Amino acid sequence: MRALQLMNWKSDPELVEVPKPIPGPGEVVIKVGAAGACHSDLHLMYEFEAGLLPWNPPFTLGHETSGYVDSIGSGVSEVKVGDAVAVYGPWGCGKCARCKLGIETLCENPMAAPIPGGGGGLGLNGGMADYMLIPHERFLVPIPEGLDVLTAAPLTDAGLTPYHAVRRSWSKMTPDATVVVIGVGGLGHMGVQFVKATSGAKVIAVDMKQEALDLATKVGADYVLLSNEEAVAKIRALTNGLGADVVLDFVGAEATIKMAMASARTFADVTVVGIAGGTFPFNFFSQGYEVSLQTVYWGSKPELVELLNLAGRGLVHAEITTYSLNNAVQAYKDLQAGKVKGRAVIVP
Repeated sequence: MRALQLMNWKSDPELVEVPKPIPGPGEVVIKVGAAGACHSDLHLMYEFEAGLLPWNPPFTLGHETSGYVDSIGSGVSEVKVGDAVAVYGPWGCGKCARCKLGIETLCENPMAAPIPGGGGGLGLNGGMADYMLIPHERFLVPIPEGLDVLTAAPLTDAGLTPYHAVRRSWSKMTPDATVVVIGVGGLGHMGVQFVKATSGAKVIAVDMKQEALDLATKVGADYVLLSNEEAVAKIRALTNGLGADVVLDFVGAEATIKMAMASARTFADVTVVGIAGGTFPFNFFSQGYEVSLQTVYWGSKPELVELLNLAGRGLVHAEITTYSLNNAVQAYKDLQAGKVKGRAVIVP
């Protein structure tokens, strides 16, 4: 079968032929229906070096995957051949306190996981292939009625991560509140939707590109602003001088974190979702009183179940650009060049 594999650090992935996986006890093999290309894969491919992570190439890329159950090993009882499923991407030990809550992103015993601190597409073979081996059925979530495998795949990360970020601040997203979304790309355009679908708050979207702001308007933003030196003042003006109750930074650069903190109202949540590596000189006087600055990493399995049901009811969706598996390397090149509208999805 075909598989898009990272063969070495700091290199382009390669489409290679590998044997089709066979499930052992407790394992499941799915026929891949779709796999999302994530911007974090670019960091993985071109910036990471040997020794930085507890695993190394080669492995098949793709940590946003959906498909159909192809075969099952002994002891598997919760899925059957033919089921349409989405893959919960972070794979923990399954036994620690965090994993028992379904928050395997925060596994506290990663050395007992299928691979320490990783998962399918992150150290182990992922979904950019014709078939994918799933080490345990608990990593599979049924795709609900109204949703197909193509649209479900990017929701498993590009959807789940912003959903988790939004959900953490639900209590502050009251009907009189304002949420600022900085960066309306593959994750940010879904963040706008999640705020609108699950709360009564107003949304101000901020981006450097007019195309991105047009997308923000399309998916429900109440106001759109170009990201420039006037953005903070305009956010303040739109909030009667108070600032935003919640700011979601889907970029995470030095400038965007600074903008986020300057735009925050007292008692606001500022959540950095993007991994551009920006920093902020945090101290008692560097922001308004009781402003919380936090990061998020992926999301929980129960949140993925909620999100898929939201999408199945047509309340949220991912804007996608599709590529064939044979053209998957080009998908990453387009992603790196900023040419992808919404989310790039590989369809074997």
